[in-house]
Parts: sequence; C-alpha cells; structure tokens
Amino acid sequence: MEALKFSEDRIKKYEAAGYRLIGSHKHAGVEICRWTKSRLRGGRNCYKSIYGIDSRRCIQMTPTVDFCNFACPWCWRPFGLHRNKAHGTVWDEPLTIVKEMIKAQRELLSGFGGNPLTSKESFNKAMRPAHVAISLDGEPTLYPFLADLINEVKSRGMTSFLVTNGSLPNRLKELIERNAIPTNLYVSVYSTSSEDYDLVTRSSVPGAFRKVFESLSLLNRFGENGCRTVFRMTVVKNVNMKDPDGYAYLIKMAEPHFVEVKGYAWLGESRLRLPRTTSPTFDELENFAEKVIEKTGYKIKMRDRISNIVVAVRDEDTWRWNIELAKKFLKLDGVPAKNY
Repeated sequence: MEALKFSEDRIKKYEAAGYRLIGSHKHAGVEICRWTKSRLRGGRNCYKSIYGIDSRRCIQMTPTVDFCNFACPWCWRPFGLHRNKAHGTVWDEPLTIVKEMIKAQRELLSGFGGNPLTSKESFNKAMRPAHVAISLDGEPTLYPFLADLINEVKSRGMTSFLVTNGSLPNRLKELIERNAIPTNLYVSVYSTSSEDYDLVTRSSVPGAFRKVFESLSLLNRFGENGCRTVFRMTVVKNVNMKDPDGYAYLIKMAEPHFVEVKGYAWLGESRLRLPRTTSPTFDELENFAEKVIEKTGYKIKMRDRISNIVVAVRDEDTWRWNIELAKKFLKLDGVPAKNY
C-alpha cells in the first residue's frame, strides 16, 4: 500500500481546522469558504460576485494540499517539510477528486439545513454547487492531471476558477492544447524583478520570474478561448508593495481582462514570519493600487474594504462582456442532488 502524504494524526488536525481531505491518497482537499458560510446565514457575498459567483454554491478546493514550490512569508499555511516535493507522488484520478469534493462539500454544509438563519432556498442551492475555486492551498499546477480535472468540472456544467503562481507555464500551455480552459484564470504576481522574486517567494523553482513572465504572456491565448484572465497581486508592506511602474509594465504586457490588488492579511502562520504592520490598511492598499492602475489605462470597478481588495477592468467592452457572463453563471442549475 502506498504511503499517504499525511499521517493519520495530521489528517485529523486538518479536519479539526475545517478541511476535508479527499481521495485515496489524501492530496486533495475541500474547506468551506467564509463567504459561503456568510451567505448561508443571510450575510454578504464574496467580492467574486462581480464574476457571477454565488458563494452559497462555490466549492473551495485544491488538488495539491500542502504542495507548493513557493514559500512566500505572507502565506497563512504552515510550511511542511516536503511542501515542494510533488514529484513521485501517487495521484488520485480527477473523476475521484470531483466526485468526492462534491460529496465532501455537501457533508460539510449539511448542518446549515437546521440553521434558523439559513432559508430552505439557500440550503437547497448550496446542495447544488455550481462553481469550483481551485485555490484553497498549494500550487494546483503541480497536479499532473489538472487539464482532466478542469474538464471533469466543466462536464458537470460548473464554472472553474484556477489560481496559480505562474511558475509552471508548460502546464498552462497544456490546458490550452487540451481545451481545458477554466472560466477564470488568475496568475498571482508577487514582484517585478528576478532578484526580488527569488527573495520574496523563496521559490524552489530556478528562474521563477522568467517562468511567471512566460505564464503572463499566455493570458491572451486563454482570453481568445473565452476565459476571463486576471493579474492578481498580493501586496505586503515593506516586502513587495513597491515599484508601481514595474507592476504596470507587466500588466500592459500581459493585457489581462482584470487586475486585482489584494492586501496581505495577518493570519495563520504568516504571523510567525511577518509583523502585523506589514498588513496594509485599506487606505494604503487603495493608494498603491491607484498608482499602479493609473499607469495602465485600466478602470477601477470595485473597492472592497472588508476583503481589502481593489479590482480594475481593461475597458468598458470587457466589463459589459463580464456582466453578461456573470448573469449567465448566476442561472446555472448546478450539480444534481444525486448520490456521488
């Protein structure tokens, strides 16, 4: 029998923290997003509502729990001893992961069926998930069957939002070649130079900045295939919250549909690595975001103090296209409530 990535004790710790590790080899996982819980209790939606996401129906998952080739100090996850060693791992098939993530999501949300703050309509919607955010933990492009995973999600009429650090452009090329185009593709960009990239991400990937640059150069090809493309920045004071000209240059080169500038949140184990003062206030974030955006010709469409994020769009035609997509996604039927 193959050894699992985690010991049984570590699996229990993940489960105690709200994760559900799925599949035979326990390298994939699901966790209920805070905005899913908020919406089910009658509260606000995630900022991703501008993309047509109903948080009640969104599965937050990853095929690569604790596998990442970056060790960014602002990451709230713990850094395991073998976090960057995905090579040689025995992987579960995409079909297994998709079936089990839907089952896990429903089980994790089952208690809301008796919550007095949760309407029957909201609960029924939650039991028919329609969106999959491949973003929970680790670097999903390390999963060798990512193209099949995205197509498995698409085959069920669900949207897929893929968030990557851009360090494996060949995996992104494979998605294009195999027509495994996600609904949204986010490339997270953490600095503007090769030297800074190695410093701030503590990457185990040689030439990380060059590879991220290559991934950014692929965004237009994804866009041509109907994918929303997003240049995403997590900015940390005194670390990478600098050089707005450099970020603007990368944005103009990549021509994404959207730019998201997100302020680092002082959470989890990042508190052991960084002082609280490195988490920008919303006013500080907004000021920096405006300096970047004004140099690109993009237009700011959302300023969210609670999520500490500023979102800009390339132009009004792109915004109208996005609104039409959002309306379509809000009408998705979702996965039928059958036995998975």
